[in-house]
Amino acid sequence: MDYKYTGDDFDIKKAPTKVKDSADELEKIKKQIDENLHHIRHAQKMMYARHKYGILVVFQALDAAGKDSMIAHIFSGVDPIGFKVANFKQPTSTELRHDYLWRINKELPSRGEIGVFNRSYYEDVLVSRVHPEIILNANLPGIDSLSDVDSHFFKERYQDISDYERYLSRNGFVIFKFFLHISKEEQKKRFLRRINLPKKHWKFSSSDIRERQYWDQYQKAYEKAINATATKKNPWYVVPADDKWYSRLIVSDILTKEIEKLPLAYPKLSPEETAKLDSAKEELLNEK
Repeated sequence: MDYKYTGDDFDIKKAPTKVKDSADELEKIKKQIDENLHHIRHAQKMMYARHKYGILVVFQALDAAGKDSMIAHIFSGVDPIGFKVANFKQPTSTELRHDYLWRINKELPSRGEIGVFNRSYYEDVLVSRVHPEIILNANLPGIDSLSDVDSHFFKERYQDISDYERYLSRNGFVIFKFFLHISKEEQKKRFLRRINLPKKHWKFSSSDIRERQYWDQYQKAYEKAINATATKKNPWYVVPADDKWYSRLIVSDILTKEIEKLPLAYPKLSPEETAKLDSAKEELLNEK
């Protein structure tokens, strides 16, 4: 099944949240994921050695869709020297005094690194679309009331984001945008699990229940954002997330296959540098 969207053909109601019951294939799935992770770790080493390409992995989802566990599992074993994760929550007062991409730029990976955004700049066209009062807090010119935060406002933000991603692409960054698509029924199960298990209590917040009341609005916001910002160069991947292991398989498959398309290789030394290595080797071997 193709989970990639590159244009305005995404219908969230038709997108599956579960592909099939993978319980009988769990060991096979885990084995394939491990193979994928091996390829990702190998690619990261070559990336870091040359600093020519950078990878930005964006995870967006509703609460309890499995972003944290996805990141922890997919990038387990990746060398921390060339890896970073940034989490974006509600903007602080300082962040609101800057443009909304200001805090994003500070957390971008460098070329040679893999960077992961646990939520991202898309929050500014998702949460803020459901709760437009957040935009008023930014004190933007020409935005004086909720009526000013209209469809035209978000159309311009979608354009900002698309331009920003094109800019990053031209500067050597490969962007992977994953929407972990969970069903309302599965989210309920996971919330109840967090409430019933003491070791999961820390993961639950009363705000999760409040936001659940806006389920339909969030569905529409995601559909609009994905259709407005999915391009051939920077597509969206809509991943069924009701089954955590299967969603990890899908994400690791996509990362592995797409990263393998990059012309990655370890740097080749010039004859002069090779001669220096030979000289250093000889010096070490002749030490007394």
